[in-house]
Amino acid sequence: MTDSDMTDSDRNTPFPPRPTATRPLLGMTILAVEDSRYACDALRLMALRSGARIRRADCLQAARRHLSLYRPTVAVIDLGLPDGSGAGLIAELVARSPRLPVILGISGDPFAENMLRAAGADGFLEKPLRSLLEFQNAIIAALPDSRKPGGIRLVSDDPIHPDPLAYQDDIAHAAALLQEAGEPGLSDYLAQFLAGLARSAGDNALERAARALAAARAERRPTAQALTQLSALLHQRLATRMAI
Repeated sequence: MTDSDMTDSDRNTPFPPRPTATRPLLGMTILAVEDSRYACDALRLMALRSGARIRRADCLQAARRHLSLYRPTVAVIDLGLPDGSGAGLIAELVARSPRLPVILGISGDPFAENMLRAAGADGFLEKPLRSLLEFQNAIIAALPDSRKPGGIRLVSDDPIHPDPLAYQDDIAHAAALLQEAGEPGLSDYLAQFLAGLARSAGDNALERAARALAAARAERRPTAQALTQLSALLHQRLATRMAI
């Protein structure tokens, strides 16, 4: 193995840990390029149960900074990010040499899969993230044969429950962004961010309100009513510290 082929975890230990039946991703490092703390907490729990280490970048700029310093085994890249599309970053990483072993796209919109795969993603994870088995399978299926863990895997596919406080952090972040939502591009981002977040958390009322804003933007209708409704819902959830 050349130095350029080594991942961050490979460099830090002379003898990287080997995968086990219950921790098939042991020795791997995952970079999650994800703006939602709630979704990233689900990824963190899945990585922890699988034996992998995880780092988070909440935007494209932070991701590129991370990637200039170390090379993860796996990059999981969200489509909608505050400073652009994750599809562009996927295309960059596919063209980079040496290529990362695994590049996955992730989105709360199932129709995003084709776009992310067209950019070069090896696989796709759909939010909300619920299945540890599907998470592991997506990574292992994309690994080179020489890196795939052998033997029988023992997977406890108990439900993943991200930290409700991470949801509250995302709600507070969205409420702060809403104060600047007069900017069209920000309204578009806010609509997709909240729709994905609410879908992951099972918050149907908030998801409907976010999709109403997205529809108003797409149809070039006034957005004041949709923004007012979203603002009321966000402040209600901040006030009650809603448990998801």
